[in-house]
Amino acid sequence: MAGHIQDRWYRTEPDANGRTIRVKTDRHGTGMRYRARYIGPDGTEQSKSYPDRQKGLAEKWLNRVKADMDAGHFIDPKAGQITFREYAAKWLGGLTTDLGSQEVVNRRIRLHALPYLGTRPMGSFKPEHMRTWLNALKLALPNATYRRAIYDSVSSLFNAAVDDGVIRSNPCHAQSVKPPEPEPRLIQPWTEERVCRVRAGLPDRYAATVDAGGGCGLRQGEVFGLAEENVNFNTGWVHVRQQVKRVGGVLVFAPPKRGKLRDAPLGPVVATGLRDHICRFPPVEVTLPWKTPDGPPVTRKLIFTSGVGNAIWRSYFDDYVWKPALAFAGVIPPKDAGQRYAAAPDDGMHALRHFYASMLLDAGESIKALSVYLGHSDPGFTLRIYTHLMPSSEERTRAAVSAVFLRIHPGAVATAA
Repeated sequence: MAGHIQDRWYRTEPDANGRTIRVKTDRHGTGMRYRARYIGPDGTEQSKSYPDRQKGLAEKWLNRVKADMDAGHFIDPKAGQITFREYAAKWLGGLTTDLGSQEVVNRRIRLHALPYLGTRPMGSFKPEHMRTWLNALKLALPNATYRRAIYDSVSSLFNAAVDDGVIRSNPCHAQSVKPPEPEPRLIQPWTEERVCRVRAGLPDRYAATVDAGGGCGLRQGEVFGLAEENVNFNTGWVHVRQQVKRVGGVLVFAPPKRGKLRDAPLGPVVATGLRDHICRFPPVEVTLPWKTPDGPPVTRKLIFTSGVGNAIWRSYFDDYVWKPALAFAGVIPPKDAGQRYAAAPDDGMHALRHFYASMLLDAGESIKALSVYLGHSDPGFTLRIYTHLMPSSEERTRAAVSAVFLRIHPGAVATAA
């Protein structure tokens, strides 16, 4: 047995003959009788009290503590007393991902986990608490994809708590806890007519963003970060080397998503559109910190800037430039005076990348090449997103099989015809 058990109701002392006898203490008959005590791995004493007639339970508890210590599974009971809010603050402060990703995780925890889980001690979480939280989250957030992202962040927090010896197991991993499952959605790319209508609805200063996004497959931040030096009209290539993104409330230059530098073909017609834009709105030198708000200053001669020659804020562009163009094209309804435009989660500027992918696939481009041009992590990822847009191969399959089986069923040709 690890440690020992103190009997608060009796003490031992020698009598007049030197023999050891039990003597009632001042606490006899009141309060918890037994206190089980042990020394933890950190050298501090830990204890737990039990009432009269439960000495056996105290012994079992100490035996479990010893078994956990011997197996390396010991969890300090006091460690689990820290609340979810307190541990979240420590965990978020120790994240080592880039600041942009940290902001995203911080927002998920702050807005959608702390209001439900914040006051509960970490050691008290059970699967039932996670099921209750997920049900409440489902009522508040219909978007299952976003709920899954929140769940993943909370689960990562509990994983860290297990690693830190705060809790024994992650309550999110229980079999009865079902993570949110996003409904599979097939991407429906914009039509050529819609692309042209949205472009026509944009102010002249921003019309060519459609050329860069829909004609080169650039992400929104990559369009805003496109510099004059990145466009080679002579060789017909666009070199994607940086993006403009918001980090800590500050615009910064940063590498493209996942740090994947890439080159995208520049068609002559799209090149003409970018040339015309550059002639009308000459590129402007913009200086921003690199990657973080306190990063070294970097200067790029940006092709797309605001009306006063600054880098473009995505939030401003979405609300005051892009959505009015969507309304002009009939994608979303016009807004009422004093109101905001309707949400358009599937019709943001990212829709231009889907349009670009659909054009290339329809023209017979390979998934591997498309993956490179889009800057995806691997062709398999690209295939999972766009496989339903690939040209149908049914007729080729029928022709190939018929050519072989014609020897077996020579009369079938006339019938099939």
